[in-house]
Amino acid sequence: MTKLEFVDCHRLPERSFFFKGKQFPLCARCTGIYVGYAIFIPIIFFIKINIFFALLAIMPTTIDGLTQAYCNRESNNILRFITGIFAGLGLAGISDFIAYYIVVSFKFLYHLL
Repeated sequence: MTKLEFVDCHRLPERSFFFKGKQFPLCARCTGIYVGYAIFIPIIFFIKINIFFALLAIMPTTIDGLTQAYCNRESNNILRFITGIFAGLGLAGISDFIAYYIVVSFKFLYHLL
């Protein structure tokens, strides 16, 4: 697979992983984010992640990205991947939090009718 049309990723070769000489279709950070999503799927059935922990999990990626952009610092792909995993977990946790309250709101509205 060399191209994913539905993903908004820069896919820079120097910020991507390679396997058998072929570049991944995502950069290291986006790969980590999708791995974080995949890790969250089985966890969701056993653990509800607190919204504050979800927001906290996004912070390492935010700090890494902003310090690269504004502080003349270059990260490496392993750090991008690891912080991406945390961001994926955090973003999935926030999505779960939002979805939960949407369902609760609809149940409440249903009982009012």
